[in-house]
Amino acid sequence: MVPERLLVPVEQSVTFRRTVGYAVESALESEGAVELHFVAAVSTDEETPTGRRTIEDAEELLDRVRTWVDEDGDGSVAVETAVIGTDRYLFSPTDYADAFADYAEQNGIDRLLIDPEYHPGATAPMLRPLEHRLEAYGLDYEEAPVERQTRRSRLVTAGGASRFVTLFLVSFGFYLVLGDPTYPFDLATGAVSGLIVALTLDHVTFTRPPRAVRSSMRVVRFFLYVPYLLFEIVKSNLQVAAVILRPSLPIEPRMTRVRVTTPSGLPLTSLANSITLTPGTLTVRADDQDLIVHALIPATREGLFDGGLERAVRFVFYGRSAMSIASPEERGDTEILGGEES
Repeated sequence: MVPERLLVPVEQSVTFRRTVGYAVESALESEGAVELHFVAAVSTDEETPTGRRTIEDAEELLDRVRTWVDEDGDGSVAVETAVIGTDRYLFSPTDYADAFADYAEQNGIDRLLIDPEYHPGATAPMLRPLEHRLEAYGLDYEEAPVERQTRRSRLVTAGGASRFVTLFLVSFGFYLVLGDPTYPFDLATGAVSGLIVALTLDHVTFTRPPRAVRSSMRVVRFFLYVPYLLFEIVKSNLQVAAVILRPSLPIEPRMTRVRVTTPSGLPLTSLANSITLTPGTLTVRADDQDLIVHALIPATREGLFDGGLERAVRFVFYGRSAMSIASPEERGDTEILGGEES
């Protein structure tokens, strides 16, 4: 008797473990034999350093899946794992659905189980458009009925006075920048707004209480960074405008991958947003230290590979000594995805 085969795409998420457990439970409760196929879809080139890292991460993820299946199913559930997508560039829900459909066709699978939080590396959930594409292929799918774990906490955690005061001052200052600091009404409403923000968001802002000296120096360096960022914005504006006004100039839209040396968290977020603010480049994904950036013209792509913004952001958070690094191009941490140059 041919066993029923169930395809389960996996990616690290808050409901990942529960989805695997539900798949095993469904297989055990089924009247017939069920073979579980867990796949990790990666968008990469195996021949590049970043590609090899991505594939290794996917394989480690699938190793964990096998361990969990053995634990939950007592070794009685048949399981297959595979890394897919290495032969193509995956970006949109359509791309992922195509990869799943190809694997399903090759392995005689007609049903999928999807993690409700499945959105591999994307900046927004992709479950709904992914399901619509699967419907077009005639594939049955089920969203795993699992919920994320929640923890109840106090409104304000014991983060310390420095964190609370810093958040209040930042919020109050930003409010006054948008308003009129000489107007009493704006001063009063700004203080109230800053207090509300500090009370409600104190426990989700800083990972640790900020140090006064270090934080003040970062503020100073940030004000030095703003003119540089404005200069880059104006320069890129002129480059893009020149291409628009002179059609003979090249327009080469390309998706690029850049592995940066900026740590994750606020520094990486600042760099990704700075790249997006610069005309001609758009950060579409931030995966650990790998940024996927759309570059419109060669000049903006070359500026991205030169690493000027990366060095500037490192200066803001870590000081002048952190700027002494090779550019992404010199480090070999750049890649053009798609096109003749890939």
